[in-house]
Amino acid sequence: MKIVIIGGTGLIGSQVANMLKNEHEVIAASPNTGVNTITGEGLEEAIKNANVVIDVSNSPSFDDGPVMDFFKTSNQNLLPAEKRAGVQHHIALSVVGTDKLQDSGYFRAKQIQENLIKESGIPFTIVHATQFFEFAGGIVAMSTSEGKVKLSDAFIQPIASADVATFLVKVAVEIPANKILEIGGPEQFRIDEWIKQYLSSTEKTLEIETNSNAPYSGVVLERKTLIPQNPVYIGTNEYKNWIAKPENKR
Repeated sequence: MKIVIIGGTGLIGSQVANMLKNEHEVIAASPNTGVNTITGEGLEEAIKNANVVIDVSNSPSFDDGPVMDFFKTSNQNLLPAEKRAGVQHHIALSVVGTDKLQDSGYFRAKQIQENLIKESGIPFTIVHATQFFEFAGGIVAMSTSEGKVKLSDAFIQPIASADVATFLVKVAVEIPANKILEIGGPEQFRIDEWIKQYLSSTEKTLEIETNSNAPYSGVVLERKTLIPQNPVYIGTNEYKNWIAKPENKR
């Protein structure tokens, strides 16, 4: 089976490619391998005779305008090309709670992506994942102002990227679900408590200020916005064990 991974050299895509390459023809498609869904460069050739396309690409900018342009343009190029190529299954990675986070430009763009997929006529599976363990540092960066990390006490159920990749590999060889599938990690934390673990484990001396109205990606969260409601898969990696590994202390 020929499987094309859009964003195939990134965090998730590279792991998916490594897991699939021994049993399938795998194309790790990204601008640095000559495939660009924004310009269309190399796209038709990459997906020629493909059975499955897995899109784990992400915008290089999360600013409102550029992120919307990225997901709209990418999918308006990619999905028609897949249709012409006869792709039998389109898989896209998205985020738990996307429909509840529409005050955020990033999540408005992800919703547009999901809508385009559903309207494409291509059999699909959309995977809604919770935040990756690897994103803790990014959450700190986007939540820091006036020398403090300002965080909500809403709940989060983070997952290791390796577990996300494992699930995508499973989906790639199954029939399309034609719906959203939710996945998450094995534990729920308050966001502030999770980030405290991250800061402690990485020996970063930053003060956390907890506020129920502290925004996450520009949105004030309800208590369980970021928690999967009906997960079909729960990752096996626990955060305390993952963060204890030296390579993860970033």
